[in-house]
Amino acid sequence: MTQSITSPAAQVLISITPIVGIVFGAIILFFYILWHHHEIKLQIKTGTFVPTKINVKAFSLLAGLLLTGVGTTVSVVFAILGGLSYMLLGGLIPTVIGICLLIFYRVYPKLKENQE
Repeated sequence: MTQSITSPAAQVLISITPIVGIVFGAIILFFYILWHHHEIKLQIKTGTFVPTKINVKAFSLLAGLLLTGVGTTVSVVFAILGGLSYMLLGGLIPTVIGICLLIFYRVYPKLKENQE
């Protein structure tokens, strides 16, 4: 017979903690987006709004490297723990997205040249 190491109350608290964290994170994100929206509206009204330029190439390089590194690490850990199973997708999906972003980083200057 297997016995539970933790009490049922502790198990409930442990299972509720991520839910509460996600709810609080969503609330903070909502109010940040709302505040930013009002800030932009006021800047447009006063004529001080300057649109920001996004460096797509730098973003794709940074995001590609981060996703490839994290995805590869998670894939290796999941492969060691669970072998070849659906659990491995948790690491393979970010790895593939990261590799695609790195490919985009290499192809982007050529795409820009072809458009001109």
